[in-house]
Amino acid sequence: MGERLYRTKEVAELLNISVSGVKKWIKEGKIRAIRVGRFWMIPESEIRRILSGIKPSEVRAVIYARVSSHKQKKDGNLDRQVERLRSYCSAKGQ
Repeated sequence: MGERLYRTKEVAELLNISVSGVKKWIKEGKIRAIRVGRFWMIPESEIRRILSGIKPSEVRAVIYARVSSHKQKKDGNLDRQVERLRSYCSAKGQ
């Protein structure tokens, strides 16, 4: 039995990118794919190769903090929110 093949939608979900992103990588030769009829199929070994090349330091997080008034900002609410969010991200390895 041969290697399992994945559709572009499945690969997009596994790699957390868009389907058009997967197709772009195929066109650019960044990921090997096999044409089966109208569909591109990606071998499991390619998915593993891509995933093994993703370093944890490349994963990032975006934080968002806000206050409703200048008084809240002046009272330090915004700074406290930012510090809590940074601590949370640090604890999660982001």
